[in-house]
Amino acid sequence: MTQTSRAVRIHAHGGPEQLVVDTVEVGEPGPGEVRIRHEAVGLNFIDVYQRTGLYQNPLPLTLGMEGAGVIEAVGPGVMHLKAGDRAAYAAGMPGSYSDLRVMPAMNVCQLPDAIDFETGAAMMLKGLTAQYLLRRCRPVEGLEPGDFVLFHAAAGGVGLIACQWAKALGLRLIGTAGSDEKCALAEAHGAEFTINYRTENFAERVKDITAGQGVKVVYDSVGKDTWDGSLDCLRPFGLMVSFGNASGPVPPFAPGILGPKGSIYVTRQTLFTHINSRERTQAMANDLFQVVGSGQVQIRIDQRFALTDARLAHESLEARKTTGCTVLLP
Repeated sequence: MTQTSRAVRIHAHGGPEQLVVDTVEVGEPGPGEVRIRHEAVGLNFIDVYQRTGLYQNPLPLTLGMEGAGVIEAVGPGVMHLKAGDRAAYAAGMPGSYSDLRVMPAMNVCQLPDAIDFETGAAMMLKGLTAQYLLRRCRPVEGLEPGDFVLFHAAAGGVGLIACQWAKALGLRLIGTAGSDEKCALAEAHGAEFTINYRTENFAERVKDITAGQGVKVVYDSVGKDTWDGSLDCLRPFGLMVSFGNASGPVPPFAPGILGPKGSIYVTRQTLFTHINSRERTQAMANDLFQVVGSGQVQIRIDQRFALTDARLAHESLEARKTTGCTVLLP
């Protein structure tokens, strides 16, 4: 049976004006697939990268990497889900900006009854990102309670989750943000120290906070604007974790600079390497569900837009007017 669905798509790369609402046909799920009807959809900066063409995908493209809703049908071989299940996902295949979609079941997880659809849609990509950063991207000397870490964009969707999770792990998180209000928000969510990077030199402040020692790890989704300063924040053998390009891609650099800065390590991470199997996805999701269900991490949704207003949502995100998470509602 073929159904129709609204889908927010781009037919050419560019600004938010490229987002249009189309009507598309949605068929039955094939082997290893499910059909899910969305109740809420998450907004992420990776959606902007795909819209602009920084991350290339075939066109026309339905945007969106995370969502939550109800499973309508499952294809052959899908054992962990059934029709009627509440579900949520972050997936490597775009397409969540829609009422309905068919997608691979590998990254779709049952959503616990205690977590509502909006929270599920808002937390999967950002929460799983925080999970792999704090749990898996660790410096060579390890990461223990009491250690300092630096987290850029601490008042954003990933940042507010990471502030809370880091505190639960006993880490001393230093967060940066672009306004005093955003710094206060990060502190309210567990950041021990915050730095307004528009009014302060964050590298100098980090050295002051850590008594000149530096941090064991920097988590950086900003990219070009924070790269050089971030390297200077690391202690010897520290780890620079790049996982985004909000200010633009990091320009090429000479690996030789890493030695004089303390024999530091650099890695570029993406969530989709970490969730490349059903078992790994479920294990990471279980960790996320546990910290959210226990109340150690609360998912803050500060913006809600109708699905058809995705253009306005993108404009707000790019202007850095958003805090916490943003959801689109079909």
